[in-house]
Amino acid sequence: MSLFLGKIHYWLFNKILWFENIEECVITLALEEGMDVKNIRNEIESKYGKKLENRNLEEIIDLENIHGWLQNRIHSSEARLAAWIKIILQNDLDAQIKLEKIFQEQGVLAAREAKIEIDYISATDIYNSINNYILDGMPCDRVNVVSVSEENLVSWKRRICVHEEIWSKEGVDVRFFYNLRNIWIKNFVKELNNNFEYLEEPLGEYKILKKN
Repeated sequence: MSLFLGKIHYWLFNKILWFENIEECVITLALEEGMDVKNIRNEIESKYGKKLENRNLEEIIDLENIHGWLQNRIHSSEARLAAWIKIILQNDLDAQIKLEKIFQEQGVLAAREAKIEIDYISATDIYNSINNYILDGMPCDRVNVVSVSEENLVSWKRRICVHEEIWSKEGVDVRFFYNLRNIWIKNFVKELNNNFEYLEEPLGEYKILKKN
């Protein structure tokens, strides 16, 4: 490990890689829809940059600007996804169901990957594992505020939204993104430990709760 890089930087790097896996699934959907993927990809990448290179983090990161490099990559990956989703929805009004299926499947795959490491027997375990995958800006953004952290319940609220500007720029309602992500989380939790469930409560409260 580089002397300049810590675990948190590799943690963020892996989250970006997983997000880019979802992007590739969405691009595959665009291809199946008969869209001109090559030209669309070039257009999107000209605006937001390319995916991460298939190299180790220490080989590609700007060591003189670690925070800025990671922040830019997070923004770039989410902006590309928003652009792809906008184009797909414009091309096929029924594509929402297909996009939801992608996020459902990716939530299950992520949970299966996570279960290889440890058994997830508490709400806290599950909440922490969710945050090993989803992107919510940088840790310093402090997006989520946890109010309860117990064995059978974790409850939190979103303090700020770091996604709306990105999705609005592409003309997509950020609520569409949150719906896709909620589908991902619900299926992730179900696959990780079916004794728990993910709930979106009124007034912006979210819970990982053990079933009765």
